[in-house]
Amino acid sequence: MNPIRWKLHWQILLSLTLAALFGALILPSVGEGFSANFVSFCQFIGKLFMNALKMVIVPLIVASIIAGVMHLGAEKGVGRMGFKTFLYYTFSGAAAVIVGLIMVNLIQPGDIDAETAKAMLGTAAETCVEQGLMAKVEGKSSSDLFEIFLRMFPSNIVDAATNNGQLLGVITFSILFGAFIGKLPAAQRETQQKFWMSAQEVMLKLTEFIIRFAPFGVFGLVVPVIFETNLGDLFGTLAWFFITVILALIIHFAINLSLVLKFVAKVNPITHYKEMAPVLLTAFSTASSSATLPLTIDTVEDRAGVSKKTCSFTLPLGATVNMDGTALYECVVVLFIAQLYAATGQAALGLGDQLLVVILALTTSIGVAGIPAASLVAIAVILPAVGLPVEAIGVVWLTDRILDMSRTSVNVFSDTVAAVTIAATEGEAPYSKP
Repeated sequence: MNPIRWKLHWQILLSLTLAALFGALILPSVGEGFSANFVSFCQFIGKLFMNALKMVIVPLIVASIIAGVMHLGAEKGVGRMGFKTFLYYTFSGAAAVIVGLIMVNLIQPGDIDAETAKAMLGTAAETCVEQGLMAKVEGKSSSDLFEIFLRMFPSNIVDAATNNGQLLGVITFSILFGAFIGKLPAAQRETQQKFWMSAQEVMLKLTEFIIRFAPFGVFGLVVPVIFETNLGDLFGTLAWFFITVILALIIHFAINLSLVLKFVAKVNPITHYKEMAPVLLTAFSTASSSATLPLTIDTVEDRAGVSKKTCSFTLPLGATVNMDGTALYECVVVLFIAQLYAATGQAALGLGDQLLVVILALTTSIGVAGIPAASLVAIAVILPAVGLPVEAIGVVWLTDRILDMSRTSVNVFSDTVAAVTIAATEGEAPYSKP
């Protein structure tokens, strides 16, 4: 079999396997000079691929949302689809956080002896200083939640578009722009529709071209992560925390979202998991919902048979505000840290405080993609709200990169489930095409 003709998900899976082999076995066994040069080359390839993906994100979002809202506006469906999208994102996020809450209370990863807990928390403060984490989260509090609404209406849309992660304003502007196209006279409205539809097609074709190089980009992104991760430490003192997060993500990914696909979208979950494999593997490799967005739109349209208007509205929005895996992770991290402090003799978090963590995790995850340092900042908002020091973030820093890759996969997969589910409720028939 010619590897060039393999389906994309098999190419990416092969790339991930080779990256793990090089990062964990080959590079550690050769000279430091060769390893350093090879890792630098991989970082260059990975960054080149990420830059290419990021290059198309803003124009793709703008063109897709405007084109999608124009279609919805013509059919008087903007409000209806918007309500369904909001409802799905709210309930899927809440379900994810509740799973995290249950798992962290069942497994109790922070229930260790007092001396070990004190040592881990002491090391956490040092890690915050060494990694510069405090500079990223300094001055953050629950009042920053209001920043989410301010980012929806930036004073300078061009500046918002050029700042990495500031996509809420771009999305809001695009929705309003598409809606008000419907207010134009017929001739002008038709001109706008032709322009934005053709712009969307161009961006999708450019995206398809970039995605052809995904196996190389994935290899370049994953090799440095595997090579630089101390697996011995990862599966040492933080083993149960790591397992708790992974199990919770798997339960939401494999059970909660499957139930939605089966009973709401009325599609075979196995089929959807299989067809979304390229999206999952790319999301895992890039650890970025936004960077995966071009492939997500292309795959959901081509493989799931969801219409352009539904994909154009739900997927760009989901890449920014639908963060199931992130919300789950925030909840587990905060309660894990609380358990460590309880092990040293401090009071454990009561039911009221744990419910507050659930609410804050769900709320902060909505705008987390637009905040520098992403989930670290969101966690820094939650910790003081339940009486815990921000410096404790450093205790989970060692596992953050790999868990970031895992929770991003769940975030993106939930976006695809949203698109398929909303399409089904709108009278479309996903996966009905031969």
